[in-house]
Amino acid sequence: MPKSKEPMNKASKEAMTKFKLECAEEIGRLQFCKEHNDDDKSNLTAKQNGSEGGPIGGQMVKKMIEQYKKQNNM
Repeated sequence: MPKSKEPMNKASKEAMTKFKLECAEEIGRLQFCKEHNDDDKSNLTAKQNGSEGGPIGGQMVKKMIEQYKKQNNM
């Protein structure tokens, strides 16, 4: 596993972006991702970024946990 300070390689970054867009679409937040995906979000307030982007991250974690359980027959 790469250290947190190491940048992701191009393939990993593309896979994570694809996963993020899929999760955003599932919860109806795809437009937010398309408008602000991997851009400088300094023009957004913390409240807006948290309320719009937070659920996307939550969905991503939920799906990762489901996949882990499925792989480990839990």
